[in-house]
Amino acid sequence: MSQRHQLERIFEIDRQIRAGLYPNADTIAAEMEWSRSTIYEDRKFMIDRLRAPIEYDRERDGWYYTDPTWVLPTVIIDKGELVAFFLSVEVAQRYVGTALEGTLHSAVEKIAQSIKGVETTVDLERLRANYSVAQSTAVKTDERILLDFHQAIQERRQVEMNYYTAKRGEWNDRTINPHHLYHDQGAWYVFGFDHLRQQMRNFHLGRIKSWKVLTARFEREQSFSAKEWMAHAFQGIRGEDAVKVQIWFDEYQARWIREQEWPDHYDIDELDQGELTLTFETAGLEGVKMWVMKYGSHTEVLAPPELRAEVADELRRALKRYE
Repeated sequence: MSQRHQLERIFEIDRQIRAGLYPNADTIAAEMEWSRSTIYEDRKFMIDRLRAPIEYDRERDGWYYTDPTWVLPTVIIDKGELVAFFLSVEVAQRYVGTALEGTLHSAVEKIAQSIKGVETTVDLERLRANYSVAQSTAVKTDERILLDFHQAIQERRQVEMNYYTAKRGEWNDRTINPHHLYHDQGAWYVFGFDHLRQQMRNFHLGRIKSWKVLTARFEREQSFSAKEWMAHAFQGIRGEDAVKVQIWFDEYQARWIREQEWPDHYDIDELDQGELTLTFETAGLEGVKMWVMKYGSHTEVLAPPELRAEVADELRRALKRYE
């Protein structure tokens, strides 16, 4: 039976009871063209699951509320939906920071309290005993910066910030026009037009020491597409031009590469002996380099030549250090 139709009938039963019309199964069934048994099931659902204080008045031959202050719950969800939301909170606080945990869990408690039925009551402490999310090693992000940058993007306001550039190991002041927030590999980033470099750049929110949303407004870069930028980045890293990358994996490592969910523009070619090659286009060669090296002897960069040379040189220097 359609849940939408049941909700429509419940709302109509509630409307008529609240209006003092004293409806019953016969009158509701006739008006809404449903069977008497269906309306009785709706009434039972309201009493058992929503805890509606419905009683029958013999003189008026209809239903009424013994507590006229009772109202239908504003949120009607099932146990599975609440568990899913709880788990999303557990994951979110790992990547945003523990300072936001209280706010997120408060939202779960409010939703749980709005659900009147016994079947949908969820013990949050029991959930915490049954589920756990490993602590992330990613840089924590202050929830205030997410909220401030969200506001700046919505209102198209410039942001002034003190930013640490990890590659050069230096702090400097930047003013940007923030366009888009995104999460990748456990870290939050913001796309923005950098006034210093006069081009769109991405900035790691965890490397911002201080920031201020300015009153000055900006016009969005019409040519910028977050989806297109991310499609050619690799693990949050991107250079200027996208190039074709091809990586070989031996039979052992191919087992794990094969089970991962890759974007549509990534191609896997199966080879003899269980080996495979992964081919894609990206402008994030620095990210690919770091990613490939963690697989050691189980992988080999086939293209482009400059990436192959960089990885080989890095491995030679690493071997020399161990020797």
